[in-house]
Amino acid sequence: GGVVSSAFAVSGLRKVKRKHGFSLARFVPGALFSGERQKAVKIPLDCAKIKYSGAADRRPSVRGGLAAMSAKEEFIELFQEHIHRDGAEALLDYLTNKCDFFTAPASARYHGAYAGGLCEHSLNVYHCLADYLARERVTDLYGLEYSQESIALVSLLHDVCKIGCYKPSTRNVKGEDGKWTKVPTYQYEDPLPYGHGEKSVYVVNGFVRLTREEAMAIRWHMGFSGTEDSRLVGKAFAKYPLAFALSVADMEATYFLEEEP
Repeated sequence: GGVVSSAFAVSGLRKVKRKHGFSLARFVPGALFSGERQKAVKIPLDCAKIKYSGAADRRPSVRGGLAAMSAKEEFIELFQEHIHRDGAEALLDYLTNKCDFFTAPASARYHGAYAGGLCEHSLNVYHCLADYLARERVTDLYGLEYSQESIALVSLLHDVCKIGCYKPSTRNVKGEDGKWTKVPTYQYEDPLPYGHGEKSVYVVNGFVRLTREEAMAIRWHMGFSGTEDSRLVGKAFAKYPLAFALSVADMEATYFLEEEP
């Protein structure tokens, strides 16, 4: 065990891949953002072994009596708790009943390349963003302050552009014995080629009205890893700090919390 400074209470376990080749299940602060600046407090940091409950719900089940919550259950709980503007119910109904958001992968072959990976990635980004915005330096020195609704909107929905884009397929892999075998994979086919971040903004705005900064955050969440002119990315980050924060959370989730299959 140990301690971690945060204004947030512990809300869940995240699997963290270490460069040394082993993984730890560690508590990641969840959001208690109240709209007011809070001083950091010491929160115990604990570790536990985790196991996954299934392909579509790859959330950790924790030994020691804590009830397991699926990624879908946690997403819906966070959405209903924090997102209340007009059109939110219709958006959640769309995600739950009218598309493949909760069963889609986050990518074809890399991070979250399994059924349910998109939902799990969205949750990881939410927790990373909430933790980043709770840091004392961010609140007191940078002066960044966003509502719980804005945090949930931009993080949970930043990748809805991936809905309907991944089709189950197979690919040939050569084994150590020199023989080729078919393994399951996904094939990317975008039925609505509207871009990446801008497509997510388009989809979300079809249900709820985003603020300009929320829209900019989702639009530019790929940051400098995207294909856009880097000068535009820099201008967006300078003018809309939530965009920078979301891009950091997205990269942190992708490279530190999520393993390739």
